[in-house]
Amino acid sequence: MEDSCNPTYGRVDELLELLTKSKSLHLLLVLDRKKGPIRFSNLKRLVDSSSTTVSRRLKELEAHGLVSKSKIEGNSNMHEYSITEDGQSLSPIMQYLFDWVADRGQ
Repeated sequence: MEDSCNPTYGRVDELLELLTKSKSLHLLLVLDRKKGPIRFSNLKRLVDSSSTTVSRRLKELEAHGLVSKSKIEGNSNMHEYSITEDGQSLSPIMQYLFDWVADRGQ
């Protein structure tokens, strides 16, 4: 019998580390519920956070394949963000966490 650790545990740890950073889950929940692309300024307003935090989290979520970024047609400086299929596959887990907290009322 082999006593080595399953490498999936390390990948789960990495994902949890990302999702527990400030505003990561909030951004994913907002993108998932909107069912379409959202501009940076709207995301910033919806999650009530600084530009720096939102920008960092979006870059990290994009690097992990959970969020995609695209240019807004006709304006090369403006972007919008969408949740990817991988991000959507986390939706039931994110919703469960949200409901779990909401059910405990604080």
